[in-house]
Amino acid sequence: MLATTGARHAINMISAVTARGALRFMVVEGRFTAAVVIEFCTRLLHDAPGPVFLIVDGHSVHRARAVGDCVAGTEGRLRLVFLPGYAPELDPDEWVWTNVEHDRIGRAGITGRADREARAIGALRRLQKLPRIVRGFFSDPYLAYITA
Repeated sequence: MLATTGARHAINMISAVTARGALRFMVVEGRFTAAVVIEFCTRLLHDAPGPVFLIVDGHSVHRARAVGDCVAGTEGRLRLVFLPGYAPELDPDEWVWTNVEHDRIGRAGITGRADREARAIGALRRLQKLPRIVRGFFSDPYLAYITA
């Protein structure tokens, strides 16, 4: 028998994937805010040799004025591509969360928030080391618009 609390332990994560199999992520303490998105985008730009096209959903923080100002300040190095109102099937990051949540964490007995965070980070690091899995996400017919 596995001892767990039975409580739900939410953590906030943000990630980006490339059709070449790269994965970048950040686990966030507290709320998901525009400042979090800006920090993540700044990290992406730091490591990217060229322009970054970031596909984002309709979350209000992605549309925040501060995020827009940040994007404008990159002089074209960062471009946000907004998905339609509700279209999770068009978001490649949904594959990341499916892999982490359903394939790695969902069946584990989580004993607390720290345990859930550690397991999520472990699953994300595993994906980073397996770019063939990340590349496989893009074989979904709904994501053909990215590689076309």
